[in-house]
Amino acid sequence: MGNEIELSSVITDIAAGPFGSNLKVECFVPYGFPIIDGANLKGYKVTDNLTKFVTEEKARSLSRSIAHRGDVVVTISGTLGQIAYIPDDSIFEEYLCSQRQFRVSFDTSQVYVPYLVFYFHTFEGQNKILSFANQTGVPALSQPLKNFKKIRLCLPDYRTQKKIASIIEAFNDKIECNQKINDNLQQQVMTRFRKMFVDTNNDNRHECRADEYFDISIGKTPPRKEPQWFSMNPVDCVWVSISDMGSCGLYIGDSSEYLTHESIERFNVKIVPDNTVILSFKLTVGRVAITDGDMTTNEAIAHFKTDKTEINEYLYCYLKEFNYQTMGSTSSIATAVNSKIIKAMPFIVPADDELVEFHAFAAPMFAMIKANQKEAVRLTELRDSLLPQLMSGEIDVSDIQL
Repeated sequence: MGNEIELSSVITDIAAGPFGSNLKVECFVPYGFPIIDGANLKGYKVTDNLTKFVTEEKARSLSRSIAHRGDVVVTISGTLGQIAYIPDDSIFEEYLCSQRQFRVSFDTSQVYVPYLVFYFHTFEGQNKILSFANQTGVPALSQPLKNFKKIRLCLPDYRTQKKIASIIEAFNDKIECNQKINDNLQQQVMTRFRKMFVDTNNDNRHECRADEYFDISIGKTPPRKEPQWFSMNPVDCVWVSISDMGSCGLYIGDSSEYLTHESIERFNVKIVPDNTVILSFKLTVGRVAITDGDMTTNEAIAHFKTDKTEINEYLYCYLKEFNYQTMGSTSSIATAVNSKIIKAMPFIVPADDELVEFHAFAAPMFAMIKANQKEAVRLTELRDSLLPQLMSGEIDVSDIQL
């Protein structure tokens, strides 16, 4: 669909991030000029979950590596295939690319930038980026600027690009809206939790060991040298990792990797029931989620099982607020915490009346968050199935009104 072009014909500027020696850790400051890295390129748009900054002076000394609104940012090494654009409503007008990215500016009279980014998220587009990846050593793109400019693709007329992109953007807007609603709902619940249980005392509360109140189990990993126990097929059993918990939201219902049903029986992997609060306690300590369906986890995750499900909202907030630095005896909390410490961690049991009150407030909000998450999953699946059909012209967009 459209005329075949070489990207170089529509690129107005392209530049890599700074050399490593020009952007060392000692250059970072608590707040200032933002740096984009791979953590900001997990979707179509560059996100503003920024953690690294340099001074304005330092950024200006690396001016060729500064990306602006409307620019596209591509990962050179690390998680290859990442590509996103800086939206017009980004928090900052300018961002410094890290050493692992390069930036591209396009002729916006010929290219509707979101369309191009959507194209590069299709199977075909990803293959074109990954076609010049190194085959050995650390994953990296070979001669990234030169090879990116040489990519050839069929580019529809500008109006058609915008029509196609408008469909995908409508899905993305709804998904983002759901996420913002969920963030707000979760903030309301956490605020009420702090007001009721952190800022006020109640003599009817009591403290016990966590494993005195909950049936706490730990996940398991079958032998990694035996690949037959692992799967990428969703019909197998969900097997949650800490990485999965980092991107799931309040509820978790899927994983990036699965276990075969045979492996669960052979290695006696614990099944985590639906609506169970789970907690990461190794390496990345303190990630909390609630299971949406029966599943399994690896050995870095604890499961807080109970028949008293009305305490789940309280438990979720309690674990989110808990100070894990008080656990363990070494300087590194990531290696200090183990399953025995988790089972023995202090748990403050709320008074019956305040638990009833908190559950009545939080449960409807948790239900809404769960529904919004499920809708976002459905929308994502539908969007991803439509995207290649729109790009190939299989779906006609000529009648769409802009």
